[in-house]
Amino acid sequence: MTSPNAELVRPGLGRGLNDVVRSRFLLKLLVRKELKVRYRGSVLGLLWSYVKPGMQFLVFYVALGVFLGLESSPRNPDGLPNYAIYLFSGIVLINFFSEALGNASRSIVNNGGLIKKIYLPRELFPVASVWVSAVHFFPQLVILVVACMFAGWHPSLIQLVAAAAGFVVVGLLATGLGLLFGAANVYFRDSENFVDMLLMVATWASPVMYAWTMVAKEIGEFWYTVYQLNPITVAVEAFHFAFWVPTTDGNFPLPPHLLSWWLPMALLISAAVLGLGQLTFRRLEGRFAQEL
Repeated sequence: MTSPNAELVRPGLGRGLNDVVRSRFLLKLLVRKELKVRYRGSVLGLLWSYVKPGMQFLVFYVALGVFLGLESSPRNPDGLPNYAIYLFSGIVLINFFSEALGNASRSIVNNGGLIKKIYLPRELFPVASVWVSAVHFFPQLVILVVACMFAGWHPSLIQLVAAAAGFVVVGLLATGLGLLFGAANVYFRDSENFVDMLLMVATWASPVMYAWTMVAKEIGEFWYTVYQLNPITVAVEAFHFAFWVPTTDGNFPLPPHLLSWWLPMALLISAAVLGLGQLTFRRLEGRFAQEL
């Protein structure tokens, strides 16, 4: 018998991300299901986590590093030293963000059949998509670390902490935006197309393939400050600081106040986006089953 003092909860609404923490076993099952479904009938399976970013890296390295001269060489001493490490350290992070947000924004619609049959915390689906993307991220990270070691990588503790903070920034941002667009996509399917455009812009709006000094030189101090407010930009620079800088002579300048100001600011912005995404998701989730 229900206690008369029990808290009443509106039907169809849960406790938000707190339910995800309480439903860790369900989260694990969803992650396994997503991985099995994605690679069902695939010959390479999880090896695609290596093949796709490898091909992407090769195309960008040849086009930008070789043809456009971003790689430092005797003919181009102003280029970036160890450009291959610079490029790949940014690619692995931006790929994690792109995959996590793209899949999370479609997760509610793609699991509509399950949502209409039973009730379970709906936040599980976007969060599971982010976790699946993290599973694909770590094999790429292993390749990056091995390549850095061959290039003489000797990171300090603060550089490793910066890399971990950069990953957290991207994870929080992808989860928050995934909740926001995942809920909006139930009502407005145009959200998928908007996310696709956002991800296309995100790849080029962060210093993944070019140096931050090129941006600061061209757009001026005010717009460069706006540019640095992008958490992805800061996270990519944190990865460069952790993986690329220890393989160079250390003479290439870092963005001013990267660790003391911009990295904490990026964490705060990503946390705020997560809060906004959770608030929007909770406001819209009550009619998911009817709209789907």
